[in-house]
Amino acid sequence: MPLIELIDISKSYDGELVLDEFNLKIKENEFITLLGPSGCGKTTTLRILGGFETPDKGKVLFQGEDITNLAPNKRQLNTVFQKYALFPHMSIAENIAFGLKISGKSKDYINDKIKYALKLVNLNGYEKRSVDSLSGGQQQRIAIARAIVNEPKVLLLDEPLGALDLKLRQEMQYELIRLKKELGITFLYVTHDQEEALTMSDKVVVMNQGYIQQMGTPEQIYNEPENAFVADFIGDSNIIDGMMMEDRVVKICDHVFPCIDEGFGKKTPVDVVIRPEDIIIGKPGTGIIDGVVTSNVFIGVHYEMCIQAGGFEWLAQNTTSYPVGTHVSINVVPENIQIMNKPQSEDEEAMALDE
Repeated sequence: MPLIELIDISKSYDGELVLDEFNLKIKENEFITLLGPSGCGKTTTLRILGGFETPDKGKVLFQGEDITNLAPNKRQLNTVFQKYALFPHMSIAENIAFGLKISGKSKDYINDKIKYALKLVNLNGYEKRSVDSLSGGQQQRIAIARAIVNEPKVLLLDEPLGALDLKLRQEMQYELIRLKKELGITFLYVTHDQEEALTMSDKVVVMNQGYIQQMGTPEQIYNEPENAFVADFIGDSNIIDGMMMEDRVVKICDHVFPCIDEGFGKKTPVDVVIRPEDIIIGKPGTGIIDGVVTSNVFIGVHYEMCIQAGGFEWLAQNTTSYPVGTHVSINVVPENIQIMNKPQSEDEEAMALDE
């Protein structure tokens, strides 16, 4: 039995459908991330699970029991918000103890829990500090400490690292992974940041327009996107019109490439996904398509280049720099060519640039 089950959840705001018969199962002790652009329904899903919103249709099950209409404070779930929601007039200890005092726990029990929670988030000895004296990262840790001190079975995190700078955000990602392992509880994490999702999750749920586009491990989501939206949203991609000639043979830009996909039929229009890091650049005539480098930008660990070849502008990443104007040839090994069916609906399409 799954720990949490969302069954046929629908939710609208002012007549606009945000979730449409949404279904999701979450196992115990998983780190699940809901990933998608603004307005895709991920935060609404989390708020329904936390009890802060009621679905128009459908139900929420927790360990097999219907909790759809149960108040947030009655659920075995705690939420950490992006804006921390700490009380500035209270000390750190008072902030952490807030929920425990409401539930009538003893003073000794509360003091022990405060010390335990602060140790978990690496802030030993901060009991008497004020909220205003802490950095953004420290405040976020206190918000997490306050959430875990009640020993919830599930921790809901709504873009909790969004207000932090890049270095601190990366540090907190590893902190959350460590906390999840130490506590042994289920994490449901909401973000629009692909790197966060790929770094921390056991399973990623990619959402768009109120629908799940794909669910799988970070490796599956990145290496085997199921549609153009997922391929475009997760990392950089070349998404190209192709023709599946037969099993293991695809035509791209009027050139034939071997691939490993089967079952698409013969002469079937498809979308082809090739990651920039998988493009092999060589001398003219050594690959499948010849072209010319039209732009070259150094971005730290590699060069990012655009190559005009076969009527398509390819995005390529390489540790070797090829100056603008260089004539090159490109190739891709069969295992790195991902074949997808053409989008069947608008939510499966790659995002437009203005979105």
